[in-house]
Parts: sequence; structure tokens; C-alpha cells
Amino acid sequence: MKTSEKGRFGEDLACRFLIKKGYNIIERNWRSRYGEIDIIAEKDDNLVFAEVKLRKNKDFALPSEYVDSRKIRKISMTAGVYLSERDFGNKTIRFDIIEIVNSSPPLIRHMENAFYGEV
Repeated sequence: MKTSEKGRFGEDLACRFLIKKGYNIIERNWRSRYGEIDIIAEKDDNLVFAEVKLRKNKDFALPSEYVDSRKIRKISMTAGVYLSERDFGNKTIRFDIIEIVNSSPPLIRHMENAFYGEV
């Protein structure tokens, strides 16, 4: 499976997971000049920018450990561009990580408020 196919597979799993939890998926793979946000979703009064990390196993590191300060900065800047182009009223902005270990069945962990961005 190519890297892009793995990414799509992980994001598909994450979207199905979020929908089951009552989230509405607004965007997938939204891009700006700063980077990409895997999933933008909303639930209740929250607007969620989610980074999806898929790994074959957790032997080397947990998938979420691949979200470093550089990646957080890129997501935060991209979220700022997204918000400047749209009006979401008084929604609370949240940055989540959805980590997936591609076992059988896949293990999915949704980390709400995984980091704080500056938007």
C-alpha cells in the first residue's frame, strides 16, 4: 500500500470513528500554504482540527509521538487561515490527535485537546 493510500485508509477509519461519536465532518485534507489539516469536524460547540496518525504497530513509538512541535505549528497556522476565511461564531477551537495502530481490528485512540495551537 502506498503512503497516500495508507493516509486515506487512516483518515477513513478516523472519520467513521468520529461520526459514530456524533461528530459532523466538515472538511478533509484542507490545505493552505502552511500545511494540511487531515480532518475538520464539529460537535456541539466545538470546532475540531484533527491530525490522524496511522502506524503498523507501536513497537517503535506511539503514533501520536510523531506530532512534533514543527507539525503543531503548521497545523495551528493552517487552522488560523481556515478560520480567517469562515465564520464559525462562538465555537470552541480544539486540536485533537487520532492515533491508529493498524492491527486486526485497528486500535483507535482519540486524544481530545492533544495540543494547543495559536489561532
